[in-house]
Amino acid sequence: MSDRMEELRRRHAAAEAGGGEERRARQHKEGKLSARERIDLLLDEGTFEETDKLVRHHSHDFGMQEQVIDGDGFVTGWGSIHGRTAYVFAQDFTVFGGSLSESNAKKIVKIMDLALKTGAPVIGLNDSGGARIQEGVLSLGGYADIFLRNTLSSGVVPQISAIMGPCAGGAVYSPAITDFTFMVDQTSYMFITGPDVIKTVTQEDVTKEALGGARTHNSVSGVAHFLAHDDAECLRMIRELLSYLPQNNLDGPPKIASNDPANREDAALDTLVPAASNVPYDMKDVIRRIVDHGQFFEVQEHWAKNIVIGFARMDGRSVGIVANQPAFLAGCLDIDSSVKGARFVRFCDAFQIPILTFEDVPGFLPGTAQEFGGIIRHGAKLLFAFAEATVPKITVITRKAYGGAYCVMGSKHLRTDVNLAWPTAEVAVMGPEGAVNIVYRREIAAAGSAEEQDAVRQAKIEEFRERFASPFVSAEHGFIDDVIEPRQTRPRVVRALRLLETKTDTMPRKKHGNIPL
Repeated sequence: MSDRMEELRRRHAAAEAGGGEERRARQHKEGKLSARERIDLLLDEGTFEETDKLVRHHSHDFGMQEQVIDGDGFVTGWGSIHGRTAYVFAQDFTVFGGSLSESNAKKIVKIMDLALKTGAPVIGLNDSGGARIQEGVLSLGGYADIFLRNTLSSGVVPQISAIMGPCAGGAVYSPAITDFTFMVDQTSYMFITGPDVIKTVTQEDVTKEALGGARTHNSVSGVAHFLAHDDAECLRMIRELLSYLPQNNLDGPPKIASNDPANREDAALDTLVPAASNVPYDMKDVIRRIVDHGQFFEVQEHWAKNIVIGFARMDGRSVGIVANQPAFLAGCLDIDSSVKGARFVRFCDAFQIPILTFEDVPGFLPGTAQEFGGIIRHGAKLLFAFAEATVPKITVITRKAYGGAYCVMGSKHLRTDVNLAWPTAEVAVMGPEGAVNIVYRREIAAAGSAEEQDAVRQAKIEEFRERFASPFVSAEHGFIDDVIEPRQTRPRVVRALRLLETKTDTMPRKKHGNIPL
């Protein structure tokens, strides 16, 4: 018995040592924490329960039988975040470069299966050189096993990926399927093929950072959702994100006690929208003045800035926010913003999180680049997402709501439950200026001099604005439930959310829809 106990302690110590002190020091020198240090920061103190700590690889090629480390380069298990269960796996770069083997892939699969059975989030901390070359197809099969679990778990439990080092080749597809991807500036990167292969095939010269660094994927490709400056900040951000999310698709969004009065009005909202409809303002100012304590956790802040998405709380309960951003591209919808908004709406719908939409959209961005890029198909994704969502949906029109973009952004016609508008709202097929130039073209041309034509044009613009673009016209048709004073927005939204807590809605019976991918 004493021999077995000694062997147990030795193996546990070997697993905890990983690749050794020298390699851990190298990680620290590069600004990276070790796998176990990351887990300790992520989970509530003292809650981590490790699984498969003594797993070893079973490869005998290329001298691998002489290189065996308990745990095989992955740390897996579960613990608590804010007192709620979360599953985690972390790649240990100090052991075989964090490479995926048949054995440690089974560790991840086991964790993912447990998460699906028990209904709790899965968090992957990625820091790996990729598939273990010495194992050939066995390591590739491990990736495919993980991809399958990612797909089966999608929409059932939240899945979060943190890229905290290299993630290349086929390894990138697991994070791509998960719900949210975090990256760390200067120390993490993702790409299908690296700079050397690109140089050989296309003759392009590009660095790892420019090709797949955290800033690239947060601002250019949209692959990542969050940018952290170091490992510790990344892990804190994951904890904050999880505070807004339910445990699974059958669990309601978390509710916390809030001392921000539900009936709080903010007079500053009455003058926040400029009198001139072509003057920009920051929609984030609107959001922060309405949500609990002004706290807004933005998602994909650096990509497709003409639409704003993220989480906040109203009356202590989580809501997902989708908002046009007039401070960027005048709030137009384009390819990237449509995809960004659609994916977020579908996430919220999958996890029972109410959707609060703030609308100020002059239409879809014109141009050959958008048309050739498939704006029709991509814009339809956002339309599809809003239409199929059955969670409580509330839309507030702050200013412009023109054309097809009006329909897309949570209009009453897409089963939105409560639609409100501010007096500054303009709801029409197009802006008054463009409409007048079409409808009254002959009348303006017949007015005489350029000055007289301009006078007629301005008069018709004001007439059109009152007759067709006024929010009262939409209210008369029931497309808007009420026109409210901006200062009343928070109380009205809170009351609507309370009303909709018991909402049930259904979709026609089918296997799944065919969203225009």
